[in-house]
Amino acid sequence: MDTTRLFTPLKLGDLELKHRIAMPTMSRRRASDDHLPVDIMKAYFSQRASAPGTLIFSDTNIPSPWLGGISHLPGLWNADQVHAWREITNEVHSKGCFMFAQLLAVGRGVEPDTAKKEKVTVKGPSPIGLSHEFMPKAPVPEEMTIDEINRTVRDYVNASKNAIEAGFDGVEIAADNGFLVDQFLQDVSNQRKDQYGGSIANRSRFSIEITRGICDAIGPQRVGFRISPFSTFFDMGMKDPIPQFSDLLSKLQELDIAFIHAIEPRIKGDTVIDPEYSNASLDFIYNLWSGPILVAGGYSPERARRHVEAHPDKDIVISFGRHFIANPDLVFRIKHGLELNQYHRPTFYSQTAEGYTDYPFSNEFVEAQKNDGVERQHL
Repeated sequence: MDTTRLFTPLKLGDLELKHRIAMPTMSRRRASDDHLPVDIMKAYFSQRASAPGTLIFSDTNIPSPWLGGISHLPGLWNADQVHAWREITNEVHSKGCFMFAQLLAVGRGVEPDTAKKEKVTVKGPSPIGLSHEFMPKAPVPEEMTIDEINRTVRDYVNASKNAIEAGFDGVEIAADNGFLVDQFLQDVSNQRKDQYGGSIANRSRFSIEITRGICDAIGPQRVGFRISPFSTFFDMGMKDPIPQFSDLLSKLQELDIAFIHAIEPRIKGDTVIDPEYSNASLDFIYNLWSGPILVAGGYSPERARRHVEAHPDKDIVISFGRHFIANPDLVFRIKHGLELNQYHRPTFYSQTAEGYTDYPFSNEFVEAQKNDGVERQHL
């Protein structure tokens, strides 16, 4: 049985996690055509809430229809979505786990056909489209006006309030992988000349306004922020992102949010890149951030153990993405040194149960659950 620091408790915001393994947002795209969570999603999250005290993140939620443009992502802008998510959060909480809602505005990374179908006008910090090598038929976004920026902040705040009403323990602002908030942060996509561009401080402004608004609405200890400083996904990648993200982190620290969630340099979207191709590291975050830090990026159980042990002065949580897809009892398997199921990439983003709720629990977990049930009957 694993007795390393990976399985020691951690306080994150107002939550007491029982271990340092989290399930991050993976946007499995099982929501309905009108962006409602569906029953199969309840089953999926229930399965993965198999170890009490686990922190689980929802699929990506669109804060408002005009900020979308990708099919089958859920949303948090109307009462039906709130009700559907409440069914899921109640289930996760009934199993002793915690759940945060991730909020994401798409920006220039829309699916052109979906944007057209849903009448989404593609927006961005600047009229810089994705390369056609990356996305054929990629539209050039319209530069957002100040009024549209302010509207976006309000929509994020409203979605965060809806998340709390839906029973989530908090929200995570997605500023990673080249979506709208990340587009404002980086000079490869933001060439504005006003207060939202042109300097490090100005590029951080949009992120801070969203975060401050949400903190004021639901409390800072219910708020997290996810970044991917070194990712080149969606044509991102500043020559030197450290000054930009250092400025951002220092300002987020002042807001006293619950955590930072950072993606390792070896990750590009949902793909692991050979570490030899990147000399970058997240060390600058460890040096700057005093609170809990979640890290994601192709971790194996052994690497996760080593990483947590290597930073005894930091409250680090390891996010396992693909392994949580294939192993609903992942925490149990890691704790007991069991072999992991292998994930099936072609079913990551379909709309069926295949590759979603049909991965098996380990025999050892099933047996342990039976024994636990017998013990409870005799209490």
